[in-house]
Amino acid sequence: MLWRGRRQSDNIEDDRSDGGGGIGGGGGQFRIPIGGRAGGGGSIFLVILVVLAGWYFGFDPSTILGGGDGGLLPGGGGQISDNSGGQDSGATPANDEMKQFVATVLAETEDTWTGIFKSQGLTYEDPKLVLFSGQVRSACGFASAAAGPFYCPGDHKVYLDMTFFQQLDQQFGASGEFARAYVIAHEVGHHVQNLTGIMGKFNQMRQGMGEADANQLSVRIELQADCFAGVWAHYTGQKGILEQGDFESALNAAKQIGDDTLQKKMQGYVVPESFNHGTSQQRQTWLTRGYKSGKLSDCNTMSGAL
Repeated sequence: MLWRGRRQSDNIEDDRSDGGGGIGGGGGQFRIPIGGRAGGGGSIFLVILVVLAGWYFGFDPSTILGGGDGGLLPGGGGQISDNSGGQDSGATPANDEMKQFVATVLAETEDTWTGIFKSQGLTYEDPKLVLFSGQVRSACGFASAAAGPFYCPGDHKVYLDMTFFQQLDQQFGASGEFARAYVIAHEVGHHVQNLTGIMGKFNQMRQGMGEADANQLSVRIELQADCFAGVWAHYTGQKGILEQGDFESALNAAKQIGDDTLQKKMQGYVVPESFNHGTSQQRQTWLTRGYKSGKLSDCNTMSGAL
């Protein structure tokens, strides 16, 4: 991926030196309930699975776990300042380069979505991307690095502990810069859903649903974010930024974090009713669909077959 030397976004809030301490919250903490949801049919394993699913490119896991209805909390979190004056205190050169990479990818998403929104007579609002280390408090509640990358609709921010990129490579077998870019683009896809009202409708629809129905709805929202990431990749490719094998690395990442693939690795068998991000094939299919067409109209996952 030919990202060096390109514009970097100013919408990066680097909170890695704070470790999450003293950050203003928007009401309620991120918490993991022990046991099942209504009806008592869940298990500790399923709870862990949901947390891991949130880890694998989902938005704030509390919106699925019901931990204070994180995605529905009113208001926004406090501003998180960059205490490093533009440099991460104690950061290694590799980390500094990774921050530049994240800022460049975010800038590319800003340019792409600003253009798409403008073509439809709309105004795109840039999200903030918060870099944190260990733990963080958002408008959706408190989260540790175990939550992985997530988007909080309450404050319009993407949260990222960059150690996730190492895990993506070493634990999931999904290497490559564009695989990492896919992670960011997927979370920004949730921001697009939030701006267009899709996220709000999703949160309303899932209220009162049983676990299986809520999971099916979650699959649809996640696959659409994959498709939106593909739309961004389509326009990024037109700029000549992508190198041979880049999109294939994103496809591999989509495969490695499919619900069926993950469950097979974890327990040797799959539980389809517990899927809430989509199978490997579904994630690859919708990512590819957005990439090939570049059209939002081809990303309607909310109705019809997946």
